[in-house]
Amino acid sequence: MTGGSWDDAYQQNAVPWDIGRPQPAIVRIAGMGGLVEPVLDSGCGSGEHALLAASMGLEVTGIDVAQTAIEHARGKARQRGLSAEFIVGDVLALDQIERLEPPFRTIIDTGCFHTFANADRPLYAASLASVTETGAVLHLLCFSEHTPGTEGPRRVTQGEITATFSRDWEVDSIEPDTFAVSNLWSGPTPSAWLARIVRR
Repeated sequence: MTGGSWDDAYQQNAVPWDIGRPQPAIVRIAGMGGLVEPVLDSGCGSGEHALLAASMGLEVTGIDVAQTAIEHARGKARQRGLSAEFIVGDVLALDQIERLEPPFRTIIDTGCFHTFANADRPLYAASLASVTETGAVLHLLCFSEHTPGTEGPRRVTQGEITATFSRDWEVDSIEPDTFAVSNLWSGPTPSAWLARIVRR
């Protein structure tokens, strides 16, 4: 979808991925010390994962193409008394965002990667590489092909993840997980892949 389409979704509250809390998989990673500052929340939506990092005292920036989502994220930060930077921008061109201050040591992607068309996937991997250095870690949570039905985003295979991040990245692990959704989602709990991907 285009930026305007994502913005419309947030304005109409048609966002089943926006559950008002971080994904459990990212909470586990954070609890194990897996978030190292500075942190970038790529496709941050209303900011729950960036705010999780901020609540741990970490320097964090959230990027999303939807103005409404960013406004929600900024409002949450103010309400919770947390310090986090939220920027409207295109995650396919991170190196062109003037306010961004790379390099980042951790990137969180929960539900962003699985929205891209095939042609955009390598652009995304390169965009993330442009704001990271060797050793940076990408935590990627996306719908897997084991999610039944056709509702929601595209399903992703392990092979597609590995192929996308084969140039500047090394896929360290891909584990089965789940994707928490709100009651706007009518199907069973979506199956997910949780990947840990390291910058070469």
